[in-house]
Amino acid sequence: MNDRFRVIGYRFWSWFRHQLTSWNTGGEGIHSPYLFYIVRMLGNDGHQYYCWSDIEDRREAMLRAPKLVNVQDFGSGGDGKIYQRLVSDIARTSLLPARYAQFFFRIIAYLSHEAGKPLNIVELGTNLGLTSAYLQLAERKNKVTTFEGAGELIQMAQLNWQKLGIHTISVVEGNIDDTLSTNLPKQLDFGYMDANHRLEPTLRYFDLLAQRAHEKTIIAIDDIHYSPEMEQAWHTIQQRSDVTTTMDFYHLGLVFFDTHYLKRHYKLRL
Repeated sequence: MNDRFRVIGYRFWSWFRHQLTSWNTGGEGIHSPYLFYIVRMLGNDGHQYYCWSDIEDRREAMLRAPKLVNVQDFGSGGDGKIYQRLVSDIARTSLLPARYAQFFFRIIAYLSHEAGKPLNIVELGTNLGLTSAYLQLAERKNKVTTFEGAGELIQMAQLNWQKLGIHTISVVEGNIDDTLSTNLPKQLDFGYMDANHRLEPTLRYFDLLAQRAHEKTIIAIDDIHYSPEMEQAWHTIQQRSDVTTTMDFYHLGLVFFDTHYLKRHYKLRL
């Protein structure tokens, strides 16, 4: 119980600290026009897109689902241990909040338009498949590959995709430690990491993704303030020589590689 309260206390303090030190919600002070556009136009766009309500209907269905699933935990020190969880509990505690998933949708739509060709998108941690759905429906021609260790979660994700009319997402099942290096595209355009919330695997996975990055690649990392380990991983990533700019939205961070940007780390609110 003491450990639980310590974790809750740490996360409250990290949230409070972010509120005190974050700024620039409208993009003011960001000198790159491209980065300014991401924050001002994509982060604060109030438009509702055609497929969002369908995806959020699936979220509501998952929040009400009484089904138990077996989850094999490779991601937070579980070392492959299998335990049962309610789908509704997974949906309540583990799904990416809609505002962030919709932010990704807008970023992917913009990157797709700018590139003029299909993008390679990688997600680490499929969960119930709703973030994957946002990533794919932003532009159906893009190639989305998602990695997940829990087979029954994959089944739930595939059911959600079927109901949303999505049939093109590629799933790599198994421990990401074993599957990631051999199943990545040669070039990565957008990556989302929400798989292992420990220091060493986070840095290792990021390194594998970064090796396939180019100047316009964006890598998003979930739960960067989840624990002292994740904060340490985030700060280590910020100091990498190939990373030029980062944006800390508290719940997640965005990493950029464009050498035209100044080395700068922003704390923002979405």
